[in-house]
Amino acid sequence: MRSIWKGSLGFGLVSIPVKLYSAVQSSTLDLDMLDARDHERIRYQRVNEKTHKEVPYDKIVKGYKMSDDNYVIVEEADFEAAAPEKSKVVEIESFVDIADVNPMFYETSYYTEPDTKNNKAYALLLQALKKSGKAGLARFVLRSTESLCIVHPVDHVLVITRIRFGQEIRGTEDLNIAEDVNISKKELDVGLALIKQYAEDFDVSKFKDEYNDELLKIIKAKSKGKRATIKKLKPHKTKSNDLYDQLMESLKSKKGA
Repeated sequence: MRSIWKGSLGFGLVSIPVKLYSAVQSSTLDLDMLDARDHERIRYQRVNEKTHKEVPYDKIVKGYKMSDDNYVIVEEADFEAAAPEKSKVVEIESFVDIADVNPMFYETSYYTEPDTKNNKAYALLLQALKKSGKAGLARFVLRSTESLCIVHPVDHVLVITRIRFGQEIRGTEDLNIAEDVNISKKELDVGLALIKQYAEDFDVSKFKDEYNDELLKIIKAKSKGKRATIKKLKPHKTKSNDLYDQLMESLKSKKGA
């Protein structure tokens, strides 16, 4: 793996030199865009809006549009000047219960690697977070963007997971959802029993990206001139439209399985 960021992880007066590595990778198939007439690849070009000519990558700069339609060019040094300490440091500002972080806030995760293999401060923070059940809440700058993140242990590695800022989560006021739907006690009891019956320890390894596997099978079949077999959906049918009856059927079908 190649590191995508190098700086330090700080808590209190302790500073740990670290590198960040992307902890996730896409499982989607890499599909190219083609011209339907001759199946030649379509390339995206960065074109000058006025001259309609392609602009070399090394000639592209970033600019902020002012009210008078003029642009102020923003250089790399300007990004660092805006928050020099955040450009090089993931500074833990507080410690929180990871269970208190709503999953809606999660974005993407990065592995951290200490500059030296036997880094005592790194090992200390890892063990302390494990024992306390806490996660560090921090801010840092990645690719010219300030990010909020949590620092948490996964096995023997400290992981930095970027999370969204509060203002990035939309409110629910515009959703047409009733808050006073009447649920009877027997319906609730059976609903809870159904949840208990389906409850299990979280094991993500049991789940695979089946859609892309099936899509790849179809592509390989087409490459050999064969027709793809389409799976027919078998909708779940219940004998009754009553919610309680449907819940009871669900309990029985789970027991039978």
